[in-house]
Amino acid sequence: MAVIAVVLGASIGGSFASGASLVATEARIAGDEARTRIVIDFDRSPDFQVHYIADPPRIVVDLPETDFGFAPEQMAARGLFRDIRYGSMGGDTARIVLTADRPVRLATSEVQAQESGEGYRLVLDAEVVSDDAFAEQVKGGWKPEPVSATAERGDRIAPAVDEKPGEFVIAIDAGHGGIDAGASGATTKTPEKEITLAFAKVLADHVNKKPGMRAVLTRTGDEFLSLSSRVAIARQKGADLLISLHADTLRQAAIRGATVYTISDKASDRMAADLAERENLSDAIAGIDLTAEPTEVTDILLDLTRRETQAFSITLANTVVESFKGQVGLINNPHRYAGFRVLQAHDMPSILLELGFLSNKEDEKLLLDEAWREKVAALLAEAVVRYRDPVIANGG
Repeated sequence: MAVIAVVLGASIGGSFASGASLVATEARIAGDEARTRIVIDFDRSPDFQVHYIADPPRIVVDLPETDFGFAPEQMAARGLFRDIRYGSMGGDTARIVLTADRPVRLATSEVQAQESGEGYRLVLDAEVVSDDAFAEQVKGGWKPEPVSATAERGDRIAPAVDEKPGEFVIAIDAGHGGIDAGASGATTKTPEKEITLAFAKVLADHVNKKPGMRAVLTRTGDEFLSLSSRVAIARQKGADLLISLHADTLRQAAIRGATVYTISDKASDRMAADLAERENLSDAIAGIDLTAEPTEVTDILLDLTRRETQAFSITLANTVVESFKGQVGLINNPHRYAGFRVLQAHDMPSILLELGFLSNKEDEKLLLDEAWREKVAALLAEAVVRYRDPVIANGG
């Protein structure tokens, strides 16, 4: 269970000053597995906050809106840190997440003026501490508010459209975003978050052309959304179903094709279980305090609702698979299931669609091809129509 603490850096009253985006121009890391220094150059003095999260040990540096202009290799994980992520957390905040294998703390976290008189640098000196020291440090900290899943945030990310009577609303969720880039292409290194958003927009266009149907996007730009926020936004938009889009990677580069997933307490196979585990780590990657995330309440009525919703989700998945057969490449046993948190809504049929695998060079080419996106989006929109018609006819 993650626990979080926070140390205020050069922030004002615990909040960030508004204004144009900061620009991080250069970054460098040096050190070993006992002590590691990270230095990031900015165009002006950055306000910042430092949070500590357990399981695994993480140092989270929150910044105002920031454009990270340095080369990715300048922030490649080394020394104390096995993983380093950075990116947007919303319209006015950014975040750096430093994941370690052992308990750590920042012995130094300060902003210094550049000797040239132009710009500033953020200096972070990390060192190993004992388990007890880390636990005490986390225990004594202040807990910040979790990433919002309110209507206000949802409206900012995907503006609402007036709902029409009898309209069938499809929430299209572009997986990953912001600090969580997702997988990357085997050849082009294109991040998954860009591919899913591009496809989501094409799919929305096709859905909106269908009579009586309307698409809403959980995100319209490079925004990070927690998994529960994605579900909340779909609900706020009055969605009748949710389609979450992804394009993952596998160690077996030869495997290719689309897969449709539905939620289940027990995974259909090892690949589905591994994929769900990776996708469910999205919040942890972004430094979200999972103890503050909302959970579904279980009772008899809710369980009955969930079973009915799961049945609808399976019907939708099978309809998509049938629509793709002979038109879009599918893996063996293309309908699979596992415990995906983004599919957790008990009252909204949901599927997770793996469009293909970025680890496969042929799939990667297709995922980047505009004509292929149009074709698949058209087939998917038709599948939704075939799913919707009997649902509406039966009073669903």
